[in-house]
Amino acid sequence: MKLLGKYVDKGMQGNVTLMPEESEDMWHAYNLIAEGDSVRSTTIRKVQNETATGSSTSSRVRTTLTIAVETIDFDTQACVLRLKGRNIEENQYVKMGAYHTLDLELNRKFELRKPEWDTIALERIEMACDPTQSADVAAVVMQEGLAHVCLITASMTLVRSKIEVSIPRKRKGSVQQHEKGLAKFYEQVMQSILRHVNFDVVKCVLIASPGFVRDQFHDYMFQQAVKMDYKLLLDNKSKFMLVHASSGFKHSLKEVLQEPAVVAKISDTKAAGEVKALEQFYMMLQCEPAKAFYGKKHVLRASESQAIETLLISDNLFRCQDVNLRKEYVSLVESVRDAGGEVKIFSSMHISGEQLAQLTGVAALLRFPMPELEDSDDDDDEDGAAGGDDSDSD
Repeated sequence: MKLLGKYVDKGMQGNVTLMPEESEDMWHAYNLIAEGDSVRSTTIRKVQNETATGSSTSSRVRTTLTIAVETIDFDTQACVLRLKGRNIEENQYVKMGAYHTLDLELNRKFELRKPEWDTIALERIEMACDPTQSADVAAVVMQEGLAHVCLITASMTLVRSKIEVSIPRKRKGSVQQHEKGLAKFYEQVMQSILRHVNFDVVKCVLIASPGFVRDQFHDYMFQQAVKMDYKLLLDNKSKFMLVHASSGFKHSLKEVLQEPAVVAKISDTKAAGEVKALEQFYMMLQCEPAKAFYGKKHVLRASESQAIETLLISDNLFRCQDVNLRKEYVSLVESVRDAGGEVKIFSSMHISGEQLAQLTGVAALLRFPMPELEDSDDDDDEDGAAGGDDSDSD
């Protein structure tokens, strides 16, 4: 997603101008636009013209409209977002208050104005416009003297750094210069990884090369990490994966990503964290039900006690039509983060998000047991049960 303009004042009012460039961006737009927002974009409108003789002709004209959004329809197959609403700005072809449907498509810019921007919406823009936020796979394709450090998102590959170092050939009786050149090359590649790979986001780093270059580099990198105490590398050693590539050029990445072992390792890496959190929740629900709760009422009460270690919440809940309800969920996310908890926002388009939706769309793993929440189940059951139906086991 390209951010073409952004103005949000201290009162959290304002507008942003965006241009979707990838199919994934349309999903972000769908999560950003809510009923009651106003959207301005170009559109085609059928216009009736009456001639002097009284006969009428119709023609299609391109015009720019601003509508107050009333309904939102996302066509995942055609990758089009259809927004229906009333025209709210003067236009020579469309009367004020007349209904119109705007089709948001790839590479067509639109301006979005909200009555109030909240942190979830602003975070969504940041994530959509900064590909490094969603790049959860990194790759280094290399050969002696040439390396490309890349970040791979769900829909694109970004070359973050190209390293070229002239390495002297091995000479009979003297390999010192060759080894010096190699060490210099490996050092630059390692520094580039440290600079460009965000290990908080990246789940897997592929090191690909012909021959034994990848093995030699891997050994060098972790020897240096121990020597120089690079904790970032040492803590993330398990994320590195060595694979074969035909060269150190970027086009070799295609064959690397098609390797079955690589496909298995990186498939759905973005969702892997969410899947794991959901598994932990189910496990906790069985073993220690007083530390796992779902349903809005119980989760809010746990948050009031600053007890939430991990909050699991579906992005579906932020698309609700009730503005006050959305605000409630946004402040829940903010209060959990302020108390040092972790928040995982699940995509309703993913299988883990569907599973969470069956648990009312919101669940929490607690830092300490709260059996009093289990007891409150008996008082009020209709707001989504909590962990601890079998509270006698705790």
